[in-house]
Amino acid sequence: MATNRQRYLRQQAELGGDEVYLTAPLPAGEPAVAEAVATEPAPVGSAQPEVPSAAATPARSEPLASGIEKWRKDAPAIPGPGLVVQPPELGLLGDEVWRTDSLDQLASMIHGCQKCRLCEGRTKAVPGEGNPRARLMCVGEGPGATEDQTGRPFVGAAGQLLDQILAAIDCPRDTVFIANIVKCRPPQNRKPLPDEAAACLPYLHRQIALVRPTVLLALGGTAAEWLLGVRKSLGELRNQVHRYGNIPLIVTYHPAALLRNPNWKKPTWDDVRIARQLLDPRSA
Repeated sequence: MATNRQRYLRQQAELGGDEVYLTAPLPAGEPAVAEAVATEPAPVGSAQPEVPSAAATPARSEPLASGIEKWRKDAPAIPGPGLVVQPPELGLLGDEVWRTDSLDQLASMIHGCQKCRLCEGRTKAVPGEGNPRARLMCVGEGPGATEDQTGRPFVGAAGQLLDQILAAIDCPRDTVFIANIVKCRPPQNRKPLPDEAAACLPYLHRQIALVRPTVLLALGGTAAEWLLGVRKSLGELRNQVHRYGNIPLIVTYHPAALLRNPNWKKPTWDDVRIARQLLDPRSA
């Protein structure tokens, strides 16, 4: 009886149900569900991990090696090819953007940017942060209220969930680089307008060129559309290995969407494990 109850609770967690607790150990040989997609994030305002400054320029990050690599268990196969887009040539980004030779220099430019109306309502611009030589680069839509106050990406409730997901695939936050399509918060967290995204996109293209990640992870439909230059639904863009130049690009749900609909956690868990496999040269 206890075993059946444990199995039921575990299945509910995999489907994105509310947080569950098992009062007895799992049967031998049955691994627990990854906490990153089975539970809600910690309360807003909890301590955030320290992120190294780009000025430190550490060696290119390697995902943490786990003796068991639990994320690999029942991981989906790498899907077939999707869209292929070529990043713009540097000269097309604008002289002041393509001449930047560091992420810190680019961030200074973003803090003073007035290229679209979003600058009028911002508290702080949010250039992005993380390991300047990250192998995994995550791209979201735009800053929210907490990000606008702190100047850091993904530090609200959705950011806490993203931290858990990254840790579950042995890619903790300080090993990745995180950025957004737009660097200033849209009013009421609305979707960026086309002219706003177009004005800000050169910064993201330059960030990708400077970081040179091994894999790109697009978080949400807005990030996927602007990176791939298409108007398609998230469902149409998932389960494919797209290419941004030579960089594999995987599309998944935005962490904020998972807070609204926990049933999307399981497909997101599959997506991020596909991205994680692509970080391994043996899988690429």
